[in-house]
Amino acid sequence: MENKEYIGKMIKIKIDRKLGSAHPKHGFIYTVNYGYVPNTISGDGEELDCYLLGVFEPVDEYEGKVIAIVHRLNDNDDKLIVVPDGKEYSDESIDALARVSRTIF
Repeated sequence: MENKEYIGKMIKIKIDRKLGSAHPKHGFIYTVNYGYVPNTISGDGEELDCYLLGVFEPVDEYEGKVIAIVHRLNDNDDKLIVVPDGKEYSDESIDALARVSRTIF
């Protein structure tokens, strides 16, 4: 499935970087749940990454709706934006939340 085909679909995701956790190498803190779509391969050869927005507690897994894709220009590593069904975010809100999803201390 091409990444853009995920838009509007409900998917199950695994969270491996929970809200409030520290990155094991770089030390920044995740301000949103960050994970991946199991059994997929993204352009970087790893599983397809995703930001989970609208869930304000750490979770291990989640089933939500894909509302957008963040396409990074410096590499081939798209990020799906997943939210609770019925929740919407503006492009500006998605951009802001994805940009500050990591806080360096």
